[in-house]
Amino acid sequence: MKLLVRWIVNAVSLWIVTLLKIGVTVPNFKWALVAALVIGLVNATVGIVLKVLTFPLTILTLGIFLIIINAAMLKLAAWFLYPEFRVDGWKGAILGAILLSIVSTILHWLVGDKRTRRDH
Repeated sequence: MKLLVRWIVNAVSLWIVTLLKIGVTVPNFKWALVAALVIGLVNATVGIVLKVLTFPLTILTLGIFLIIINAAMLKLAAWFLYPEFRVDGWKGAILGAILLSIVSTILHWLVGDKRTRRDH
């Protein structure tokens, strides 16, 4: 059930970012659901490998380089779903990655979706 809630919240986040007209485009909410699934799969596979490989650079930039990795993962997911899901250029990808992260965090907080719970 938690996975389903996360997927829907991520799709809503993507839909909201699309409405901001910053270079991330999804034609409708159905494609936002598909794109959210692909973004999750790309981040769970290629994203983890890239984050491990670029860990020293991430440390040197105090974590800022993670924005570039997230933007690249967004562009990769868009490449798989083109033309229904588009990310226009690196500016759109970077802005999209930042805003997607912010909107997603807020919505997960509002929904009460906690990734880790401590039973103390």
